[in-house]
Amino acid sequence: MFRFEHTYFLWGLALVPLILLLFILYRRWQKNARQRFGENLRMQQLIPNRSQVKANAKFYLSLMAFIFIVIGLANPQIGTKQENVKAEGLELMVAIDVSNSMMAQDLSPDRLTAAKLAMERLIERLKSDRIGMIVFAGEAYIQLPLTSDYSAAKLFLQTIDNNIVPTQGTAIGAAIDLAINSFPKEEAKNRALIILTDGENHEDDAIAAAEEARKSGIRVFTVGMGSPSGAPIPVFKNGRQNGFRQDNEGNTVVSSLNEEMLQEIAMAGDGQYFRATNSGAGIPQIMQELSSLEKKEYDSKIFTDFEDRYQIFFGIAFFLLFIDVILSERKPKWIEKVKLFEEKES
Repeated sequence: MFRFEHTYFLWGLALVPLILLLFILYRRWQKNARQRFGENLRMQQLIPNRSQVKANAKFYLSLMAFIFIVIGLANPQIGTKQENVKAEGLELMVAIDVSNSMMAQDLSPDRLTAAKLAMERLIERLKSDRIGMIVFAGEAYIQLPLTSDYSAAKLFLQTIDNNIVPTQGTAIGAAIDLAINSFPKEEAKNRALIILTDGENHEDDAIAAAEEARKSGIRVFTVGMGSPSGAPIPVFKNGRQNGFRQDNEGNTVVSSLNEEMLQEIAMAGDGQYFRATNSGAGIPQIMQELSSLEKKEYDSKIFTDFEDRYQIFFGIAFFLLFIDVILSERKPKWIEKVKLFEEKES
């Protein structure tokens, strides 16, 4: 297996064609200038010991050294090294509301984006914990099973939008039930469910579902996305806002945060409720609460360790530069001796 650790350095290779082009143009200008100054034969008489071949060779040596230095800076890594590592941590499931009401803009830039940013900050705080994702609207779906691969979690997080669930609504209870079934069956005390929603539950009994989660050893935390005063729900067409959602009577629909519902769900699930603001979503407070939970030792997992190979490329680059420095542009002495011999014979 092969990879570059710092791929952005490879952009330096884009300069190679430009350098070659400038060198060719310079040589052409130099040749034209010499022709204006005098015939090539006269120039050879003025600078008889200069070797054009060696001058070109020195340029290509420097260019090759530059290429190897760029590759070395990108740090090629090769090979895999596998080792089993035991880890202790929590099991967290995050349920994100993706209903249309989450597009309201009483949080900047909108509720759903604010929820995703809060989720990203949560992932950055994790160390040896496992995290999974659920998306829900009228129905609930697993977006990401429990994993300790935080890079994958961030990748899946970016794919979440309000069109990911086909059925509209806000089935918080279904999301809680799905979370219960998503955890391993064995009993544990290191599990939590974090629900990010505006609390407009229209589908089921979320409080009863939270009580079942508590009985299963899962603490339920709720994060209110929005404001009690509410905001209209924008309608988008072809990626551009095209007014606001209206009811059957033509009135603009205003979506308000249902704090009372979310507080009751958190209480039933032995957790806490936090209201999100533009400056945060209670993630530090939730992590503080979770720090008291019992950690669980997970099965061994495999890490891939790449070995650095930048030393090889730097070594080649410095060797080429050394050759460039000691290489003279003078013609070899044996060529001068041959010319002298030919002159004597003539």
